[in-house]
Amino acid sequence: MGGGIFGPTMDLMRSEPMQLVQLIIPIESAYRTISYLGDLGLFQFNDLNAEKSPFQRTYAAQIKRSAEMARKLRFFKEQMTKAGLSPTKSLRSSDVDLDRLEVALGELESELIEINSNNEMLQHTYNELTEYKLVLQKAGELFHTAQSSVAAQQSELEAYNTTEAATDSALLLEQGFISGLVAREKSMAFERILFRATRGNVFLKQSVLENAVVDPMSGDKVEKNVFIVFYSGERAKNKILKLCDGFGANRYPFMEDLNKQFQIISQVSGRLAELKTTLDLGLAHRSNLLQTIGFEFEQWNFLVKKEKSIYHTLNMLNMDVTKKCLVAEGWCPVFATDQIQNGLRRATLDSSSQIGAIFHVLQTKDSPPTYFRTNKFTSAFQEIVDAYGVAKYQEANPSVYTIVTFPFLFAVMFGDWGHGICLLLATLYFIFREKKLSSQKLGDITEMAFSGRYVIMMMAIFSIYTGLIYNEFFSVPLELFGQSAYGCRDQSCRDASTAGLVKVRATYPFGLDPKWHGSRSELPFLNSMKMKMSILIGVAQMNLGIIISYFNAKFFGDNINIWYQFVPQIIFLNSLFGYLSLLIIVKWCTGSQADLYHVMIYMFLSPTDDLDDNQLFFGQKFFQILLLLSALAAVPWMLFPKPFLLKKQHEERFQGQSYARLDSSDYPPEIEPHSVSHNHEEFEFSEVFVHQLIHTIEFVLGAVSNTASYLRLWALSLAHSELASVFYDKVLLLAWGYNSIVARSIGLIVFISATVGVLLVMETLSAFLHALRLHWVEFQNKFYVGDGYKFFPFSFASLGEDDE
Repeated sequence: MGGGIFGPTMDLMRSEPMQLVQLIIPIESAYRTISYLGDLGLFQFNDLNAEKSPFQRTYAAQIKRSAEMARKLRFFKEQMTKAGLSPTKSLRSSDVDLDRLEVALGELESELIEINSNNEMLQHTYNELTEYKLVLQKAGELFHTAQSSVAAQQSELEAYNTTEAATDSALLLEQGFISGLVAREKSMAFERILFRATRGNVFLKQSVLENAVVDPMSGDKVEKNVFIVFYSGERAKNKILKLCDGFGANRYPFMEDLNKQFQIISQVSGRLAELKTTLDLGLAHRSNLLQTIGFEFEQWNFLVKKEKSIYHTLNMLNMDVTKKCLVAEGWCPVFATDQIQNGLRRATLDSSSQIGAIFHVLQTKDSPPTYFRTNKFTSAFQEIVDAYGVAKYQEANPSVYTIVTFPFLFAVMFGDWGHGICLLLATLYFIFREKKLSSQKLGDITEMAFSGRYVIMMMAIFSIYTGLIYNEFFSVPLELFGQSAYGCRDQSCRDASTAGLVKVRATYPFGLDPKWHGSRSELPFLNSMKMKMSILIGVAQMNLGIIISYFNAKFFGDNINIWYQFVPQIIFLNSLFGYLSLLIIVKWCTGSQADLYHVMIYMFLSPTDDLDDNQLFFGQKFFQILLLLSALAAVPWMLFPKPFLLKKQHEERFQGQSYARLDSSDYPPEIEPHSVSHNHEEFEFSEVFVHQLIHTIEFVLGAVSNTASYLRLWALSLAHSELASVFYDKVLLLAWGYNSIVARSIGLIVFISATVGVLLVMETLSAFLHALRLHWVEFQNKFYVGDGYKFFPFSFASLGEDDE
């Protein structure tokens, strides 16, 4: 726990000792002080201005300035993303002056906005001219087709002496026309409404464009039709213009004279070529500018975030105007005292301040934050525990045991060393490429697997170990440690399936004998073994949890919890299920045929009856009665004394019967026992008694349900083994029975897919969740309070990419 010349030793069992510190910092060295503390990353500031709004704080103007710079950087990043560029990774440096950076960012933003504006205008003009050129090319054909159609119509009408209709048609051509483009999806509606609005007194022709064109208004590629509308009269013209606006149709002028058409097309083509060259030069200049920004973007972004975080922290400090200094309060680990004081001295020297900062440790009864020093291996296991609840300050940390017990319980359910090797190879890929992968943006599932790579590695190693014990390699038994201890009674092996095998050699040295696999008694044997093994593991882990609660109570000096919680709990659990575990071990060692179900049931129903064939050792009946009485006595032992003792302790403490000097306590205020650290408030005996009643009932019922819950180890282990056996026997071996290469290939593909999809993905997730539940509920509820809060120091290392 303690610090030394080479820094503190990492100790996960108890969180680091913390202290509440007051810093009195001169204003001239405040910025550098906060900056150096941010580099150190071991000081958590408390907000002393919580009642003030962000705009009432001292450094609101500086934060606003930093926010404006951050906005400009976000604008640059958006522009780079649109251009398909990414910021270049660069080493972080603080050599850039913030004032110069602010000016540079403003100039770059103005230049980029101007370039974008010019490019938008040029692109708009270019798109309009492109559409105009298409209209000139297509409308010429439409115009002459329509002219011929109207002329033919006029001749036909004259032949039938319908002079009036012919005159109207002639007027239709003479009066005027409008040309342009309309979106293809709107063309039918446009034609229909145009006909209705003008009562059929127009002539519309459309031509489909083969390729989509960029719309000048929206900038999106749209499939369009070129149209030309012939009309007669000013009213019809106004209606057509309004409909064009309503349908978003772009109108372009058109000349009847062919020479003028060719002349305009030539002019438009030349103008388009000029605009294309200008646009390319503008885009090249914009790309160069964005690349220049990209080289410095990471450094600028970090500096701006750093600046903003420093002033945000300064706003949490109290301003003392008369003394020209700032007052800070916060938590820090005890081992960091020298490092923080060195940082304060360095800030004083670098800012040429005449007065040094003052470091003052405060006495408090507030609960300190919880801080565990973890590395990349232990951090994932710590996160598993923290997901349930952050440890109370300096209570025993379950992650110390979780590092071993979590992968072991997983492996009990996932015992196959072939599957374990596959899992290990997958996680070794993440571990060997962790530097490269940590800097990349991974998917949600991949990111989750990568962050838990060391947990998965331990799970895979333990799975290989339990797989060797179960003697299963993709459900196939192998004689790795020598020959089987069993053999046939004769050379023909005719009675092997009826009379069974006999022991011909020494016992198989490690794990399960391979001859058990495939035998008639395989399932009953494995069921019995794994069920009893699950109970032994469960009782051992629950006992570990209760023993840890003893060390917690001893550490906090809480004798009430030792004598009236730990002792009756350990007696109750072991009087029942500890005794069951003892019977299992004795039965295994002696080879007895005793029925353990019968023994445990009649231990409660008829404790004085003779055991007969179920007796495993001398004096068992008397021992059972003694254990039963002990279990019954443990329940009121847990329930009644503690509430009365707490009440007595409270009365003595606050009625003047146990006054003491403030500094006479053997324990720091922040780790005083919970039973004596209450405020001066009324002791609610009924509330305490009900709480203790609930706790007692929960433990008594939980002792039964938690033990039964560990049987999931047996169930999932059996399910995993049977599934692997089914995939091997009914898929791979069945396919291998055919002489066809196609059938064998299909069988192999199905076997691999089923193994990966079901056994290596779904079963892994299932066993992981069950192991998680066993730790959170069955193990941690015996001792873990988990009502603390994490230590979040002010640190520049924690400035993420998305932080603002």
